[in-house]
Amino acid sequence: MVSNGLSIGYRNDFATDKVNEDPPLQFLPLQSSREGKVGQLEMADRDRLTTSDSLTQRESTNNLTGRNSPTPSDDDAPIPRRNYVAVIILFIINLLNYMDRFTVAGVLTQLQDYFDMNDAQGGLLQTVFICFYMIFAPICGYLGDRYNRKWIMSVGIFIWSGAVLLSTFMPSHHYWLFLACRGVVGIGEASYSTVSPTLIADMFTGKNRSRMLMLFYFAIPVGSGLGFIVGSNVATLMGGWQWGVRVTPILGVACLLLIIFVLREPERGEAEGAHVERTTFWEDIKHLAHNRTYVYSTLGFTSVVFVTGSMSWWTPTAVEHAWAMNNHQEKPPMEAKAKISLVFGVITCLAGLLGVAFGSMTAQLWRDGKGCMTRFKNPRADPYICAIGSLAAVPLLFIALQFIPTAIGLGWVFVFCAVTMMCLNWAVIVDMLLYIVVPTRRATASAFQILISHLLGDAASPYVIGLISDKLRGSDPSAAARFYSLQHALYIPNFVLIFSGAFFLIATFFVVGDRRRAKEDMHGMDDNPAHPPAAPDTLETSPVVASPPNVYQTF
Repeated sequence: MVSNGLSIGYRNDFATDKVNEDPPLQFLPLQSSREGKVGQLEMADRDRLTTSDSLTQRESTNNLTGRNSPTPSDDDAPIPRRNYVAVIILFIINLLNYMDRFTVAGVLTQLQDYFDMNDAQGGLLQTVFICFYMIFAPICGYLGDRYNRKWIMSVGIFIWSGAVLLSTFMPSHHYWLFLACRGVVGIGEASYSTVSPTLIADMFTGKNRSRMLMLFYFAIPVGSGLGFIVGSNVATLMGGWQWGVRVTPILGVACLLLIIFVLREPERGEAEGAHVERTTFWEDIKHLAHNRTYVYSTLGFTSVVFVTGSMSWWTPTAVEHAWAMNNHQEKPPMEAKAKISLVFGVITCLAGLLGVAFGSMTAQLWRDGKGCMTRFKNPRADPYICAIGSLAAVPLLFIALQFIPTAIGLGWVFVFCAVTMMCLNWAVIVDMLLYIVVPTRRATASAFQILISHLLGDAASPYVIGLISDKLRGSDPSAAARFYSLQHALYIPNFVLIFSGAFFLIATFFVVGDRRRAKEDMHGMDDNPAHPPAAPDTLETSPVVASPPNVYQTF
């Protein structure tokens, strides 16, 4: 209505706390058509704010009366059974993945005798595998963010199983062909490792995602331990290392069929209701380089991988040399080797299970302020847990190396404790990556984390430790010389753990901001009412508001 050149408008008066009273009408003069448009826009903004307040008041009333909110949280939303089946399938494949890596370590001394390898050549087997693995990880990550991940994994498992099986038929004078096959195995495993965590991220959110990742990464210690146990014991039972290595490719065929006929491919960002436009590969790289939590957590994880790679590869060999030295023999018999691999495998399994479970559960409780951590809620809990694990492992690992030649029982105890501490971060580091990176960049982020952690981690560490051991030993072939040279070389990864703890501590300064920015990127420009942005803990309004407030959760 227009009267005497005045435009009749209205403004909500928020000064009153009475919800049921109608807001008073006020008259705003219209001095120009442009100001009239501005007034209309302000009115529309106020209408939206009024609707938001109405919803907030309704939710508060529901809470007071005991009624549930009409929009349940992510953790309360029903999860399809097929998502749990998918996690079980991914867990089994990840289990075989790590079994294959360490069946070779479980029969390493037999391989050294068969191919006439020294320590440096023995370490080169793992180095070549990791080099191929890390080179092809970015390629698979790029494909995993853009194409069907189910078929990427299927092709990779087929390549991996075929290469492992082929390597067991190599004659003793073809060491370099065996080495090449180990490299091809890395190609197959890269396709699986880069995309499988992103599938879990697209099926679950919040606590459910953390729990599923914890289950998924149980496969690392269990698979590693089973690799030592199965590889050495099957080789002893069948009378040759070849049969110990052939176990995993046979089981890999069954996993390939499960992926093709059972596994479902979810939409990217499905669980979070994310709507993010796909970007170029170069834009993804620039974004990740500026994500400081991602950078520092990757460097911390790389240091841990350097240590676990060298220790898992050389610890059983060092114990074998110690056994031979204490029993005045040149080499331990096959039965002693199998027993050492069995003990180390059990330790790896149990310590890994305890470490992954304790790290993941403690991080969740600390981050959310629940259970025994009610008074200590901290959104930086994830990088803190990773730092604590790395720094606590430093003295434990050093003491273990001292006890191995004199009191092997105590040595195994401290190895168990050190492995437990180093496994605290396995699930936590991936959970952190998934909430600081948007869905369309997660496979790429995972791939480059794999590339960096293996390039500077376990791709180099087994070969470097073996090379240093050979240099320290010189031409002395005795068991004592072999043990002490390897023991002194293993002090290097012990020192590297200090850098790991430092990098994770630096990440604590940036994790809150990077998580908030990732959430804003996923929902900030989302106009789809079916997936509204997360509501804040409190909504503060002034008496006159010209635009809606920021409605994003502050972490």
